[in-house]
Amino acid sequence: MSDQAPIVVVENLVKHFPVTRGIVIQRKVGAVRAVDGISFSIARGETLGLVGESGCGKTTAGRTLLGLYPATGGTVTIDGHDVRHARGEEMLLIRRTAQMIFQDPYASLNPRWTVSDIVSEPMRVHHLLKGLERSERVTELMRLVGLSGRLVNRFPHEFSGGQRQRIGVARALASDPKFIVCDEPISALDVSIQAQVVNLLEDLQDQFGLTYLFIAHDLSMVRHICDRVAVMYLGIIVELAERNELYENPLHPYAVALLSAVPIPDPKKDRARKRIILPGDVPSPINPPSGCRFHPRCPRADARCKDEVPEWCEAAPGHWVACHHI
Repeated sequence: MSDQAPIVVVENLVKHFPVTRGIVIQRKVGAVRAVDGISFSIARGETLGLVGESGCGKTTAGRTLLGLYPATGGTVTIDGHDVRHARGEEMLLIRRTAQMIFQDPYASLNPRWTVSDIVSEPMRVHHLLKGLERSERVTELMRLVGLSGRLVNRFPHEFSGGQRQRIGVARALASDPKFIVCDEPISALDVSIQAQVVNLLEDLQDQFGLTYLFIAHDLSMVRHICDRVAVMYLGIIVELAERNELYENPLHPYAVALLSAVPIPDPKKDRARKRIILPGDVPSPINPPSGCRFHPRCPRADARCKDEVPEWCEAAPGHWVACHHI
C-alpha cells in the first residue's frame, strides 16, 4: 500500500431503485435501497475486497462507484475527479482511469465483434492509438493475459469461459487504467481456471501498479488477493479491516457467521469448529429493518438493536465495525 492520498474515496454513497405502479401513469410507491450509505477509501496499489451474500448490494456499489448507475446520493472521487458531477471530457478521463471486469464472461463480450474489435474499443473511444500501432497493442495485450496474438480475428463463441474472462481483462487494460473494479471475475469459472485468473490479476497489479476493488463470494480467495476486506449486508458495510485482522478476529456477528462457512483444509479442525447457521432470510431491501439491519437474524440482538442504528466506530487501529455489542 502507498502513503499517497487514496485514489478512490467514497463517502455516504447511496443508490435507490424506484418501485413504480401503473402502466400508463406510473407512480413511485417505494424504493429498493440497494446501496444505502457506504463509505470507504482505497489506497494506490491496494486491493480492497467487498464481500457479502447475494443481493446485499456489492455489484450495485461497484457500478455506481464508476457512474454506470447514477448515484442517488453521496460522493465518489476517483483520482481527484468527482464522478457524480463529471461531464464531457472529465467523464471521459474518468472512464479511461477507471475500468471494470464484469462477472459473466459470456454476456460481457459482444458476440458480433471479433476479439480485435472488443479489445481495441477503449483505444478508439479515447483516441489512444491508430492503425498498425493499435493492432500491435491488441496483440501485446492478448499476450499479456496469456492468449496468443493469432486469435484476435476470432469471435467470443470460439473461446472457453476462462479465455473470455482473459479477453475481458485485456479490454479493461486497453486504456491504461489506474483503478479496476473486479465484479466477481472468477465466480462463473471452473475452480482450476479461477486460480489462473487471480494469479493473472496479481501479476498485472505488480507490473502496472493497479488498484482493485475486488467483489467476490469466495472468502478464501478474497483473503489470498486482498489487502483489506469490507463486509456488506443489506446495502451497508458492517465491518472493514485488514484481511488477517478480519479473518482472525471478526467482530460483527454477520462477519463471524460468514467466516464460519469458509472451508478449512484440515478435516479435524473443520469438524471441531462450530458452524453458525443464521436463522430466517435476508430482509427485503425495499423495507429494511429498523435499528441494526442485522438484528432479526443476530444471536446477540437486544431491544437497543431493534431501535437504534449502531455507530460506525474504530474498535482497533484500522478495524471498523457497526455493532452495539463491541
